Amino acid sequence: MASTNDLKNGMVLKLDNGQLWSVVEFQHVKPGKGPAFVRTKLKHVLSGKVVDKTFNAGVKVETANVDKRGMQFSYKDGEDFVFMDMDTYDQIQISRTVLGDNANYLLEGFEATVAMYEGAPLYVELPTSVELVIEYTEPGVQGDRSTGGTKPARLETGHEIGVPLFIVTGEKIKVDTRTGDYLGRVNS
Repeated sequence: MASTNDLKNGMVLKLDNGQLWSVVEFQHVKPGKGPAFVRTKLKHVLSGKVVDKTFNAGVKVETANVDKRGMQFSYKDGEDFVFMDMDTYDQIQISRTVLGDNANYLLEGFEATVAMYEGAPLYVELPTSVELVIEYTEPGVQGDRSTGGTKPARLETGHEIGVPLFIVTGEKIKVDTRTGDYLGRVNS
């Protein structure tokens, strides 16, 4: 248990019949009249839904002990993804539903942070950007410029994103894992 005065960003709370909510933002408010309160923005750990919730100051809330570990993606086993704990070398399987869109940016050997609660994986955090090679894209046409449209390109993971017209097959690019947007070329 913790007090609402002890809230921190990233803290995981157990609210509403044991559902897990992560604190995205919080603000202590002391109005001129009336008691102080804490305004929070909470993200549901499993669904990703974000809600605003207000607590009275000093109220006790139940915290969940979420264990975040650095793990390395080893291989794909059917619909599951196998990760290895970097400290203990234990392997765990994580389903595609837990990974969500992060599965589109995983290559063998990629490191990620896996959040575990009571032995079960809750979510996987990738770095905000990853470097991937373009496996295939249509060739550019003479006159294509850096400004202008985009074309589809298949990454080495098999996922398709939009890239500028001047990008060619075999180039290494940087991709935002949160939005799936092209960020730029990588000079190797």
